[in-house]
Amino acid sequence: MSTWVLLRGLTRETRHWGALPAVLRDRTDAGDPLLIDLPGNGDFARLRSPANVASTVGFVRLAVLQSGAPAPYRVLAMSLGGMVATAWAQQYPHEIERLVLINTSMRPFSRAVERLRPQVWPEVLRIAAHWRDSPVAEAAIHRLTCNRHDTVASDLADWISIREQAPVSRMNALRQLWAAARFRADDLAPRCATLVLSSGGDRLVDPVCSEKLAAAWQVPHIRHAWAGHDLPHDDVVWTAETIATWLAQHPEQSEMS
Repeated sequence: MSTWVLLRGLTRETRHWGALPAVLRDRTDAGDPLLIDLPGNGDFARLRSPANVASTVGFVRLAVLQSGAPAPYRVLAMSLGGMVATAWAQQYPHEIERLVLINTSMRPFSRAVERLRPQVWPEVLRIAAHWRDSPVAEAAIHRLTCNRHDTVASDLADWISIREQAPVSRMNALRQLWAAARFRADDLAPRCATLVLSSGGDRLVDPVCSEKLAAAWQVPHIRHAWAGHDLPHDDVVWTAETIATWLAQHPEQSEMS
């Protein structure tokens, strides 16, 4: 069975997946997913983030190759990670068997005001201004990305610890944001089986971005009713079970060369 590769988004790292890797493994009967940090984040926080998605694709491909896991891969990615995964699948189609994109957005399918909602711009600027103040920055990120609040205290404790252990520089955050803003996908859909997931309560990225993407590529799109931008945080079981159901419904596409 092909290895799952998981890619997070802007300034986030593998530990921000929380319980998803384990739940995905259990629901899909797959092995342990391969968790890869984007350059500038997590294990690679000391590296300079590329200012374009293409360079990040090269970095991720090399990291996966060095892991020893054989292609083709199943890639689950969200936000900026979804752009990286899309470029990977479009440029190297023989390497990707399945693609699951969560709350991502990209040109030419969505407008700038859809990709980052104007009403959150003041909060994004506040986060940038308080970037080195971990409690303030992480609390603001939680408000923007999460609609589940029963775990907020433990979430913030974990996120602040992650930030202090592997801080993402303000410059790397800006370079990642610039790369995301500039990214333009090919018009044609990736050749692999693709599923688009979105959150109805996403305050950061308009869910219409996922809707437009799925419509343009003519691939399945499933929207969670109430979750925020960080869908795996807000409803990890729904996320994994939705993916598992999609896999079961399309078994004929599970073996691609």
